[in-house]
Amino acid sequence: MSDHLKSGLANRALPSQQTRDEILDQINPDDFSWAIPIMRAGYGGRALVYLTIAGTSLWSIWQGGEAKGTTAALEWLDGGWGTIVLLFIILGLAAYALWRVVDSIWDLEAYGRGMKGLVARTAMIVTGLIHLVMAGLAVTVLIDHQSEGRSGGGTLTELAASSTGTMLLGAAGLLTLGAAGYYLHKAWDEGYRVHLRANQLTRRLNTLLKLGVAANGVVIGVIGALILKAAMSASAENPDGIGSVFDWLQEQVFGQILVTALCLGLLGFALFCWINALYRVVPKASQSGTETLGDALGDN
Repeated sequence: MSDHLKSGLANRALPSQQTRDEILDQINPDDFSWAIPIMRAGYGGRALVYLTIAGTSLWSIWQGGEAKGTTAALEWLDGGWGTIVLLFIILGLAAYALWRVVDSIWDLEAYGRGMKGLVARTAMIVTGLIHLVMAGLAVTVLIDHQSEGRSGGGTLTELAASSTGTMLLGAAGLLTLGAAGYYLHKAWDEGYRVHLRANQLTRRLNTLLKLGVAANGVVIGVIGALILKAAMSASAENPDGIGSVFDWLQEQVFGQILVTALCLGLLGFALFCWINALYRVVPKASQSGTETLGDALGDN
């Protein structure tokens, strides 16, 4: 493992420097090369989802319509060549879910078994489960043309109808806000740099990558706030998912401009996912001599 990669990872390390060095020094990167194709497929599928949502929404707005949520965007693909794209999205999301679980179990990021490391690895599994649910949604769209109107709204209504459900909604809202904070902080301190290989393309695209990560944080944050609102009002009138963000923004002053800006930001996050698919550094599977974007741009 190169000194560049070790130093970059150590600066973001959750366990101690010595622990991470010990982890990386005791492995052979070739032993974990099997995980790279899973990672690439996963990030590629994730990019397709955001590209589909943002792209179809921008097209709809340009045609005088409204932005589309996750389900509507996936349904738009159901038919013709769109079905093929939808199949790739399903496989990609399933691969990303698998990647997060594999990443956690085999500790491919070399986080270690300390408390912070365990928290990070648990978060990976949670993220994987979320994307597995998204894959299930895409499957539903593909095989059931009557899925319209059976998305998250009914589930939220049932949950909000009981005190236990309200507590669960509140907890889900807080966790979602926590995830939003994570992405916003990641954009602010550009923590993603240590996970990307340095090359001419990643250097030039750094600003767009930062904006894309921030846009994703904003989307997740509004979703979390709407879930909390549903919990506190003991109702579920607000639709869930990305569609709820678009609906809420469109009700604001200059709503269409805000939605358009957010869609452009989500295109940036789709780009971020593509760049990860191509150039993400997997510590335990990285060969010596790997230089991260953080090293190239002078991160301490």
